Amino acid sequence: MKPGTFARIIRNNYFKGSLRGTYWGAAALAGEIRALFRPNNRAFRHEVWRNQRRFVFSGVTPITGETGDRARAAVRWLLRAQSMTHDDGVSLGYFPCSTGDNGWRPSYPETTGYIISSLLAFAEQFDDRATAAAAMQMVHWEMAVQMPSGAVQGGPVCAPEHQTAAAFNTGMVLDGWCAAYRHCNDPKLLEAARRAADFLVNDVDERGYFKTNGAFVSAGEIKTYTCLCAWAIYQFGDLVQESRYRNAAIQVIEAALRQQQPNGWFAHNCLTHSESPLTHTIGYTLQGILEVGILAGRQDFIAAVRQTVDALLPRISSTGFLPGRFYADWEPAGFSSCLTGSAQIAIVGYRLFEQTGEAKYRTQADKLVNYLKGLQLLKSDDAALIGAISGSFPLLASYMRAGYPNWATKYFIDALLLQHRHEQLSEK
Repeated sequence: MKPGTFARIIRNNYFKGSLRGTYWGAAALAGEIRALFRPNNRAFRHEVWRNQRRFVFSGVTPITGETGDRARAAVRWLLRAQSMTHDDGVSLGYFPCSTGDNGWRPSYPETTGYIISSLLAFAEQFDDRATAAAAMQMVHWEMAVQMPSGAVQGGPVCAPEHQTAAAFNTGMVLDGWCAAYRHCNDPKLLEAARRAADFLVNDVDERGYFKTNGAFVSAGEIKTYTCLCAWAIYQFGDLVQESRYRNAAIQVIEAALRQQQPNGWFAHNCLTHSESPLTHTIGYTLQGILEVGILAGRQDFIAAVRQTVDALLPRISSTGFLPGRFYADWEPAGFSSCLTGSAQIAIVGYRLFEQTGEAKYRTQADKLVNYLKGLQLLKSDDAALIGAISGSFPLLASYMRAGYPNWATKYFIDALLLQHRHEQLSEK
């Protein structure tokens, strides 16, 4: 890392905010560190210290192979996350240092939605009927909590009177319903999906941006990453063979591309810090543009994704570490890695390899996935750690600190399924 980049990260992350914000941030971290010493957190405490040592001394050994076993372990963790809720949704994640009895958060409608797609894809690839059945339980739960407007609420599940609509969350659940309809052809699913798709299409403003971002992200600006919803809208348009949905999806992607800078970086592309977006939200944006580009035969969309990915590839270390945030000049904006984002960039890399045949995309995707395998636990005294991917590396870094959000493991599964497919093709 360049000395100037190091100083820039320190200045922006630790000295730019208000004193009050810095104080409360430090107090929250201190509270989580104290919680590590609870008797029931012994195994997690051990993993946090081991994880920190591996980060400081670059001690992660990438793992080649074991792809199917790693995917099965990750799926088992998601099914455990479902079993730890009071309904058929998937827990937001496991956060042992948070308040509560067991560290598991309530069900999260947004990510349960796209977890459905991952589990059905896994079930098809590995002929796993039990996983498909669990995914369908999630499908029917999502239908039960859908808002009267057709939208999906933001945040963890709550009573109807406290729900607030969020376009992005609606798109992620629409993705799951589209996958489920392809799986079982249930007309009730198509009805729920249509209501969600109609909400999304009606929420797009004249510029092509969604208006309803919800109460759980910073307000007052475009959210470029919400273009991922366009993929779900386009899928629904294909299912019902109606061009108005496809046209709306293309309008959303064209709007997102107006935020792309000449070097491939996207403006207004983060949950909270648009000057230094997470690889997580960069990944959302890239996947939305790429998948709509593939479905619509829009080579200009695919070329735009290549421009961004080509700027990211040199930032991946020889072992597969990728910084979790980037400034507009593609210099790292943090020292840690956002592991969800690493998995998402790998997915986009594999898909670009399939579209272009250029080996560099698969090679770098394999690096990212093999590094993530090296961070996945297959043994632990705390069963809630087995198979999961954490929010950040190291665990005490800022993104979803000291825990395992379900979407990190979801995207890890998606990346593993693509890697497994290409491994099998290579063996033939």
